[in-house]
Amino acid sequence: MSLSKAPLWLPSAAALELMQVRPQTLYASVSRGRIRAKPDPADPRRSLYHRDDVQRIATRARGRRSTEAVASETIRWGEPVMASAVSTVAGGRLLYRGQDACALASYATLEEAAGVLWESESPSFVSATPTVSVPEGMQPLQAGLVALASRAATDPPSRGRSPMVLKAEAADVIGTLADALLGPAPSRSMALHVRLAAAWRRPRAADDLRRALVLMADHELNASTFAARVTASTGASVAASLLTGLSALTGPLHGGASAAVQALVRHAIAVGTEAAVREWLAHDRARAAFGHPLYPAGDVRCSALLEGITLPDTFQELRAIGEKLVGEAVNIDFALAAMAAVHRLPAHAPFTLFALARSVGWTAHVLEQQATGRLIRPRARYTGPAPATVDEKPPRSPHPSRRSASTR
Repeated sequence: MSLSKAPLWLPSAAALELMQVRPQTLYASVSRGRIRAKPDPADPRRSLYHRDDVQRIATRARGRRSTEAVASETIRWGEPVMASAVSTVAGGRLLYRGQDACALASYATLEEAAGVLWESESPSFVSATPTVSVPEGMQPLQAGLVALASRAATDPPSRGRSPMVLKAEAADVIGTLADALLGPAPSRSMALHVRLAAAWRRPRAADDLRRALVLMADHELNASTFAARVTASTGASVAASLLTGLSALTGPLHGGASAAVQALVRHAIAVGTEAAVREWLAHDRARAAFGHPLYPAGDVRCSALLEGITLPDTFQELRAIGEKLVGEAVNIDFALAAMAAVHRLPAHAPFTLFALARSVGWTAHVLEQQATGRLIRPRARYTGPAPATVDEKPPRSPHPSRRSASTR
């Protein structure tokens, strides 16, 4: 079977043909999380298996790959790239240190989720440091970046300091971020979801905000978390690590995905839902509202967040038509956009929720990385021009007196 022509989801016969193994081996790979599987829409008694996962296992079975090939693959959607006890997605469930995140979201606050992820008492996200000066009229995201950058320039390095001190500092840094995004806290005892509801003048949204914060607190080694861990591995301050995470989160393929969902909804209102989705697919845009590689049977965070929410007609129609045309269930980005619409929250609310919640997860990974004492320093696979041979003279620099500094 040609991989380029193979469908994304394969029936068991095709998967077994590629892998050249017994059915038991295929099922074992699924149970260990090495191959994603989902029910076959045509026959729910059967399963479909993700083509890329099957191909990866098949390639490995045909012979041991080079270290370079393995490393290149893991940096994308391959095997886990580093050890972590913070969170994982296994069997379609999101687990925070072994606890089901969806179950935790049914009753816990973000502060309590932080206690689980940080293995500590529940912190209070109110900054005790002087308020960082942010220019008046600045948008929340800009204000958050400025506030963290200001602290990153002055806070001490994290290396060599005790976990207890770092946890206290992290709670204070998250308080600084919250002040920048929402304004100064009116009370030190106010939980973050209550503070959000008050800042947005939507008291009835408080419980849904609480649930969303807990569900978004961590999600394995995603792009922003990996960025934060790389920064932490250098010994940089907690604020610097969170600033790196927030910067990565701004990308449209990560924290900006809910904004794409909001744009799709506006387009659906303007031209009709089916026309909007078809146009979206025709332009090969990122599927912000549908599917997630770690949840082939559907994003459990989405289901947990929408549990108590009645979708507006536009969102109901988008869900039905989009799932039919795309072939994937709606995800957490859809749920965040829907919740914001139901409660008439500010347009930036999904990103603000994402940033505040994920700062807790970034901190957990920063603490874990500091405990290893190791620098994260992968190598590049060079694809540039070939170096000059011994007989060739290198091109002469137009500025022979200048010397570039050595870097690591």
